[in-house]
Amino acid sequence: MTEDRAPSTVPVRVVVADDSAVIRSGVVRILEDAGFLVVGEARSADELLAAVADERPDLAVVDIRMPPGGNAGLTAALDIRATYGDGVRVLVLSQYLEPEYALRLLGSGAGGVGYLLKDRLGEASELAEAARRVAGGGSAVDPAVVDELVRARRSNDRLGRLTPREQEILGLVAEGRSNRSIADALSLSAKTIEGAISIIFSKLGLEEDAMDNRRVLAVLAFLNGGRA
Repeated sequence: MTEDRAPSTVPVRVVVADDSAVIRSGVVRILEDAGFLVVGEARSADELLAAVADERPDLAVVDIRMPPGGNAGLTAALDIRATYGDGVRVLVLSQYLEPEYALRLLGSGAGGVGYLLKDRLGEASELAEAARRVAGGGSAVDPAVVDELVRARRSNDRLGRLTPREQEILGLVAEGRSNRSIADALSLSAKTIEGAISIIFSKLGLEEDAMDNRRVLAVLAFLNGGRA
């Protein structure tokens, strides 16, 4: 996945949406301190959609549960993806572990989406790094979401083609890590990881195609229990 969307001298433009003023201001401060340009804030799904339409930001950071109720933030995030495609990328923050929401966000097979749990963001840098990764066209999926889906779907035939090590590598890909980051985490060479990911693509039936991002499709297959 491409991780550099624009030169570092050009700030990523962001809209932040959360009905909690405290959380919203905290997210805004973290992102601004990290060099992002916050061009809009929203307290509801309707305000979010209006802000995105007015500002056309590079990234929307969205709480799943906002007024007018339920998972309106997720619905708005899906609307943004459907309307603007790769033009506006989406990072969803949630108080709850709801893996199916991650699947819905990744369902298009496109990059530029993320799903993080609020209470697992121990450092401001983690949010900033995930926002930067998603804005660059990558993914950022909370490891807890990945773990939950692995436990629920490990017996799937398609993923069963992968060795335990390959499943581990694909799990790290699903978190949005680069090849170098995966290599460092597993104490392997970057070349070894590159070769392993190529084998994973082959086992999952993801042939090279200029129209598809195979890395994102592999993540989708992994999160969706092998059904890309």
